[in-house]
Amino acid sequence: MSVVHHFKKEGSAYRWEGVEASALQIDGIEGAVKNVLIGDREGAPTFIMRYFELQPGGHSKLEQHPHEHEVIVLRGEGEVQLGEKTTALKPYDTVFVEGNGLHQFRNTSEEPFGFICIIPRTATS
Repeated sequence: MSVVHHFKKEGSAYRWEGVEASALQIDGIEGAVKNVLIGDREGAPTFIMRYFELQPGGHSKLEQHPHEHEVIVLRGEGEVQLGEKTTALKPYDTVFVEGNGLHQFRNTSEEPFGFICIIPRTATS
């Protein structure tokens, strides 16, 4: 079923109508909120689209797994660690994380750092 989720800004947070934001309470993750924009609920057969927002000082888990990621930064400033290399990121920068590539996203600013992340449907959402 085709679906539209309209964007809305709630205070400083980016949100979408019909999408529930969930704070991630996972070891190795700090100050992160996940929004599954397109996934199981929409019946997406191939990809899952998520929006992550990292609060100042927040970061994703330093991890690697078989599936790739495609990322576009929407707001704030941060950095990504890919293997041993760290690169600064700003809005509209894109990142490709190869399968089994060690990676971590970190907020390096005093504002929220938000990005869209697309993964294959076969990966864990």
